[in-house]
Amino acid sequence: MPAPAFVAALNEQIANEFAASQQYIAVAVHYDSDTLPRLAAFFYQQAVEERGHALKMVQYLLDQDAEVTIPAIAAPKNGFADIVEPVKLALEQEKQVTSQIEHLAKVARDAGDYQSEQFIQWFLKEQVEEVSTMSDLLTTITRSKENPLWVEEFLAREGFGNGDDETGAPPTAGGEL
Repeated sequence: MPAPAFVAALNEQIANEFAASQQYIAVAVHYDSDTLPRLAAFFYQQAVEERGHALKMVQYLLDQDAEVTIPAIAAPKNGFADIVEPVKLALEQEKQVTSQIEHLAKVARDAGDYQSEQFIQWFLKEQVEEVSTMSDLLTTITRSKENPLWVEEFLAREGFGNGDDETGAPPTAGGEL
C-alpha cells in the first residue's frame, strides 16, 4: 500500500491532469474556431494524453488498493488574444506539471515508498518531452505569428503529437483510447 501522503498527493495530481486535459480542449477549440486544423488536432490529442495520465494514476491507486478520489476541477481559460497566447499557456502548464510530478517523487522518496517512486519515474521522463515539445511549438508559433499557416505546415512536417511512444508506460484505467 502506498504511503498515505503519496495517495493524497497523487489524488491531487489526478485533478491537475484532468484540469490540464480540459485546458487543452479549450485551446483546441480556440484553434478550431480559427480554422487552424493541425493546431486544433495537436491540442485535442494533448487533451487525450493528459486524460490518459490521470487514468494511469487512477489505475495505480486501484492496483494498490488505495482510495481514489475523482475531483471537481476549475474551468479552463477560454478566449485568447492571438495564436501565440495558448501555446505560452501550454508551456507554463507543462512546467507547472513538471514541478508537481517532482513533488510526487519527493513525497514517495521521503516516505520510503519505493514502488510509488518507481511508478512516478515514467511521468518524470514524459515531462521532459512535454516541455521540450511545447517550447519548440512556442518558438515556431512566435516566428509564424503573421502567417499561422506556417505553423500548420510545421506540425504536418514534424508530426508533433502523432503516435507518441509510450513504451514502459503504466497501465491506464479503462484502457487506452
